[in-house]
Amino acid sequence: MGPVTSGNEELVDVIDADDRVVRTVTRAEMRASNLRHRTTFVLVTSPRGEVLVHRRTETKDVYPGLQDVFFGSVVSAGETFDQAAVRELAEEAGIVGAPLRFLFRADYRDDRSDQRCAVYEVEWDGPIVLQEEEVAWGDWVGLDRAVAILDEWPFVPDGALMFRRWLDERGGA
Repeated sequence: MGPVTSGNEELVDVIDADDRVVRTVTRAEMRASNLRHRTTFVLVTSPRGEVLVHRRTETKDVYPGLQDVFFGSVVSAGETFDQAAVRELAEEAGIVGAPLRFLFRADYRDDRSDQRCAVYEVEWDGPIVLQEEEVAWGDWVGLDRAVAILDEWPFVPDGALMFRRWLDERGGA
């Protein structure tokens, strides 16, 4: 793992359209200038066909207070997508040692974020320990209910796009 400092001073690699690192900046600078960076998304499913849905805390630096089905992270400078996915899943959901399955890469851009995303899935039936600084609430819901939440509740836009692609690739809900 690359150099990391606390909070908005965390170092992040800025990338070009071909996913090559062009420079390293603080997370605060990346957010302020909406610079292209790498992120991870991990969908947690249960053997019962449920999805772990959660609400982000109001203190998140992007999309605060919105619902999500992915645990994810900005990839730190020098870190791989795989390392960031494992790290963030452990930090935000307390899931350690579960094998992640890589699904796809995608790009996402809006006025708040410009990302090269790596999307993973993990099936988990063990304990969940939500990180209270980043996750305000979380619970298992059936897949049909998770799909309905996309339209009923305020949902993170990048996560909604990745979830819809996941649904399409698996043949729907």
